[in-house]
Amino acid sequence: MNLTYEKCGDYLIPNLIPDPEPEGELRKFGLMRKSYLENHRRGIYSGLLLSGELKKHLLMIQEQAEERFDLLVEQMAKREGVTEQLKAQNQMLWAGKIQKFRFFLKSKLI
Repeated sequence: MNLTYEKCGDYLIPNLIPDPEPEGELRKFGLMRKSYLENHRRGIYSGLLLSGELKKHLLMIQEQAEERFDLLVEQMAKREGVTEQLKAQNQMLWAGKIQKFRFFLKSKLI
């Protein structure tokens, strides 16, 4: 954070200019982490917010959670025999099974 001052009468008032936030949209996992920190870890939330690191932290957690989620879907598909061969033979069945895995995992996260 860059601090400059503006003279107002006899006083110097700081011009607080926050650092730019990282680019990226918060989705399900990032918003879930934010909610958790706000409700259960107020100190960590306040520290990250005041230091300007909150969005960076949320985007990092979101990326890790999405990677883990995709890995779990891949492992479930492999265990159930949902392969590329099935995708080539019957795309609708393949898509239905993959969506079932995704729905199952998302319902367990709520």
